[in-house]
Amino acid sequence: MHHCYLEDFELGQVVETTAKTLSEAEILDFAMSYDPQPFHMDAEYAKEGPFGGLIASGVQTLGIAVRLIMQAQIFAPDASLGSPGLDELRWLVPVRPGDTLRARFEALNARPSKSKPDRGVLRYAFGVINQRDETVMTALGTQIVKRREADT
Repeated sequence: MHHCYLEDFELGQVVETTAKTLSEAEILDFAMSYDPQPFHMDAEYAKEGPFGGLIASGVQTLGIAVRLIMQAQIFAPDASLGSPGLDELRWLVPVRPGDTLRARFEALNARPSKSKPDRGVLRYAFGVINQRDETVMTALGTQIVKRREADT
């Protein structure tokens, strides 16, 4: 499943992406800029904090998942027309420095738009999995996707 338009998605199709290892420096840099909570940006504080050590921001984990999915080239280069949002976003297991993450994308439903024949709506599930095969994050997504050919 690569370079897909709406018609190319089938119920249950799954793609697992390549992996990305997250360094402590990346966690600290992201936290300082976007999520300045002590357990994300202060390794000494985090040791005594609720997670027993430094953890990545969930928002950073989400961003990594989006990047991995886009790098997997699931959508044709001109096919993604944006997203109205995510549902049921859950962070299940803390992501720590040195964790290696990969994303899993599963097509759930693809339907043509009733009002705009050049596009449709794709529902998908995605998750982020670490090197221990633990699912660290899940979400349901909706993507507006260009059709290869609009119905006439």
